[in-house]
Amino acid sequence: MNFAEKPETRTSRVPFATVLASIVGLWATYFVIVTLRAELLEMEFADQMIGLRLLTVTAGILITLGLWVVLRPFDGKPLWVKIAAALVFAMPAALLCAQANTIIFADMQAMLNEKVLQEFAASREIGIENADETLLADLSELVTANTYQQLVEIAFSRYFMLLAWCALYLALLTGEKARDAERREQQFRSAAKAAELRSLRYQVNPHFLFNTLNSLSALVLTNKPQAAERMIQMISTFYRRSLADDTTADVPLADEIHLQKLYLDIEAVRFPLRLVANYDIPAELESVLIPGMILQPLIENSVKHAVAPSSGQVTITLSAREEYGRLVVTVSDNGQSAEDRDDTRPGFGIGLTNVRERLEARFGKDATVVSGHVPGGYATHLRMPLMRMKEKVAA
Repeated sequence: MNFAEKPETRTSRVPFATVLASIVGLWATYFVIVTLRAELLEMEFADQMIGLRLLTVTAGILITLGLWVVLRPFDGKPLWVKIAAALVFAMPAALLCAQANTIIFADMQAMLNEKVLQEFAASREIGIENADETLLADLSELVTANTYQQLVEIAFSRYFMLLAWCALYLALLTGEKARDAERREQQFRSAAKAAELRSLRYQVNPHFLFNTLNSLSALVLTNKPQAAERMIQMISTFYRRSLADDTTADVPLADEIHLQKLYLDIEAVRFPLRLVANYDIPAELESVLIPGMILQPLIENSVKHAVAPSSGQVTITLSAREEYGRLVVTVSDNGQSAEDRDDTRPGFGIGLTNVRERLEARFGKDATVVSGHVPGGYATHLRMPLMRMKEKVAA
């Protein structure tokens, strides 16, 4: 997300394609209804009017587009302002539609007026050519009144048509605003989630650094310079790889296991006879994705609570399997002190809580952590959605 952008000041807009479709749909509906009405009522000149009506509809579409251009600057205004603008600007637009209709149907109207005059004269049992001035005035007044009445009726009908479209446009605009608000909310949720994941991930590195520095100090105090130098090199490699990754990104399981192997190699310098690492990772699962460094607190706990207090050899096992379409990653050990370990102590609780919170922040309720004693040791099982690298974008 670009934080330089201020989404709260952005004006929501209805896409032009949607606007055009709504306008064309409105006038196409008008064309179909009026044409059907003419056919059902068997109106005169119905066939000739179809072509003229198409021209009227085209003019109506263009005029309505002009109305949209006028209303568009009001998109960011309060609702009452938009309604007032629609009521006001729809009036001249309706008059333009009525005038366009009058111009397009002028010849047809002249034919109808001539027919009206003939019917009026026939009702007086005279011919048009024999009509006196008074009768001609009456005929002219009749035609003018009829023409004016039609113009007013057309203007009012177009006004209500355009108001109907304005109502549709406001509904579309409201929908766009709702979608924009949802998108902004999703961006804020994603940013908050990323910040939470980043914060939880940063809790891991200082804890690990504290432990490794203690291990390094012990090597120096026991006069083991070669082992200390080897540990320094491995610590440098470990931090270079772990800090190079995006703290909120998922990583392939193979990369996470490789990083934890490096950590166990570091600890093996301190416990060369007591620490044995075992890896059971099927090849088909090496490319699945998990949160980076998610296993680090669990490995540290096994070293701290199983290897360090033990006088014999302890095996730490990292394994993975697919279970009902989900990924299950297990960190276990067979430490002699496993049955006596107080796993609610602060150090263990913080590490396990960090893992739970990171999985919940990443997957919500779709991930679980189960930790406890097992025959011959202790195990922690992480269950999460099984995502392969090609699914990362969708996830």
